Amino acid sequence: MRSGIKKRDPRRHRYRNEPPDTPAPHPLKPAADAGLKKVFAEIGTPEQRPFQPDPFQLAALAAIERSDCLVSVPTGAGKTWIAQKAMERIHKIGGQSWYASPLKALSNSKYAEFSRIFGSENVGILTGDRKENPGAPMIVGTTEILRNQLYDAMSQGATLSTDLVILDEAHFLGDQERGVVWEEVMIYLPQRISLLMLSATIGNADQIAGWLQSIRKKPCEIVQSNDRPVPLYPLFFHPSGELLPFFGQSAKGKKQRLHKKVREYLTEKPRPQLSPRGKLPPFGAMLRVLRKYNLLPAIFFLKSRADCDAALEKCLENPLPEPERKFAISDVIEQFAAQSPRIAHHRQRSHLENLAVGAHHAGQLPIWKILVENLMTQGLLDAVFATSTVAAGMNFPARTVVFFNTDRFNGKEFMPLSATEFHQMTGRAGRRGIDHIGFALAAPSKFLDIPLTADLLASPPSDVDSQIRINFSMTLNLLLSHTPEEIRNLLTRSFADYQSRRRKARFSPTADSTENLLWQDFLRHLSLLSDKGYVTENGMLTEDGIWASQLRVDQPLLIAEGLQLGLLPASDPALLAGLIAALVYDRETEDRMIRPLLPKKLISAFLSVKRGLTPLAAEMTALGFSVRPLLIKPAAAVYAWARHYPWDKLAPTAEMEEGDLAMLILRTADHLRHIRTLTQAFPETAQAAAEAVTLLLKEPVLTDDVR
Repeated sequence: MRSGIKKRDPRRHRYRNEPPDTPAPHPLKPAADAGLKKVFAEIGTPEQRPFQPDPFQLAALAAIERSDCLVSVPTGAGKTWIAQKAMERIHKIGGQSWYASPLKALSNSKYAEFSRIFGSENVGILTGDRKENPGAPMIVGTTEILRNQLYDAMSQGATLSTDLVILDEAHFLGDQERGVVWEEVMIYLPQRISLLMLSATIGNADQIAGWLQSIRKKPCEIVQSNDRPVPLYPLFFHPSGELLPFFGQSAKGKKQRLHKKVREYLTEKPRPQLSPRGKLPPFGAMLRVLRKYNLLPAIFFLKSRADCDAALEKCLENPLPEPERKFAISDVIEQFAAQSPRIAHHRQRSHLENLAVGAHHAGQLPIWKILVENLMTQGLLDAVFATSTVAAGMNFPARTVVFFNTDRFNGKEFMPLSATEFHQMTGRAGRRGIDHIGFALAAPSKFLDIPLTADLLASPPSDVDSQIRINFSMTLNLLLSHTPEEIRNLLTRSFADYQSRRRKARFSPTADSTENLLWQDFLRHLSLLSDKGYVTENGMLTEDGIWASQLRVDQPLLIAEGLQLGLLPASDPALLAGLIAALVYDRETEDRMIRPLLPKKLISAFLSVKRGLTPLAAEMTALGFSVRPLLIKPAAAVYAWARHYPWDKLAPTAEMEEGDLAMLILRTADHLRHIRTLTQAFPETAQAAAEAVTLLLKEPVLTDDVR
């Protein structure tokens, strides 16, 4: 299906079917194929009626009363309503609920929503950055916090004081970076606690339910629906400005064929394009086409942050026509500016107010992204230019989504979109209760594979595969409450082992089991921990191992070594923050010296840490463990921020985007919180870590809306 797509270098690669030369584009002339007249007649707002739950919602509520339940439905179908009613039922009988989500921003949003519904006295939040009302009968938080609470409960021989756990965005089980956390929660969760999983459509829901039944010894009912609450109609944006149906008429039961005019476009030589090579499309002109046919608001999915920002300039000839909407946008901006003064002078404020367009990507401050989301949710914007990350987990709907690529950058390389990723993007098209119909608009570009787009539109959702892996934090925390042999048995409960046994039974009875591979990897981690004095010969944690288990961070062994060797200062909270930032930073970048941010004190401390940790890092590398290089650039940026260096100067001086810098600071604060718990082993350093967190978490990194 994807033979025409290859991994690409964003600067050089061309798709196989891209013609070598394309003619210069002509001005767009808004037009629509005659076949769209009937479709466009469906555009409008449904009549407001009292809410009636869908059958799948009622089925899920009934299921969770008697068993675990996995809900697999399209994005935007109404999963939160199920969670709300399930929590309400538990609350009425005096029980407690835990709602876990993958994102702090989503947790904050759900906390605000549930507080309005149930009363703030009944809802608490735990995200690391935010800890409010932790004894409430309803807790909202990140999945990592829930996993850590399970670690604590196991080590204390206790159980969570909750009766229902809701895992939102449960398809994150298959996330390469964070899926291990979801899997751990499912493995460790006591059987008595009901488990409700809310997921986008996944291809192997039966497999996940079968695995859970095998390890939890109770039924797991699957509630599935493939029906979108708002039907989706695919369109094609011809470079002339004409809107076309993406698919033509096909006989019942037959695979849909591309529309005749789309097929003709594919055979044109040279093939016309929306913009000259290396240039952005004429977004302002495209918006005029969409406005003429009532297809706004729209989300434009672009390949890079820079493209999202530059797209705003392409809309300058498209001023906002309604003064009332301009006033409404300005009013919302002023409300946010009262919390964060930088909002008032943000370089993209005028685009919001005067053009009703915004950019949304990870390079922006959290408060700015929340502002854009707020305006879009209220229906005040015509368009948002976003990277594909906005498609995952956020309530950010539009009437139309426009996409130019059939691949995405995963942080390391460009890869073809999976069916699940594509469905999450198109799931933003069509707002329940606001739209009768939503549209997915394919716009030709260098990196749009039209046949692949057709396949993705027709594809069933992707399967979710286990991403569990052993790490030092997991090893230490399991040893708090289990012997090595008990841990070996625990690894047989993994989804990875369940999938491996199924594959082995079907294809290769002689293949090595995943459980054995996990066990061998566990022994590898255990051996190094034993060599370094964190574990005894019989697999028990030493005193050092016990405090090191509280470092539930990316590189716990290096931080523990830094503490043991006295490399992390206990008398200078700002310096401690900077050095921890060097251990947190995980981006590949040139480590350029930033002279204005490099006092001798920092250079000396950084070099001391680097020299002190080099032997352990070298040993870990030789044994095959991943060790990131220590860079002074992030240390300098965070140290300067902790020392009250002005934010307006910090990001450009550190050569970092505001969003990346804010994320580095927030992750550093997360790590410092774990060091803050070591009050018995390292009381002075723990106190310095607590003070460092306070130095870091200030506006604009942290405001009331992004705590």
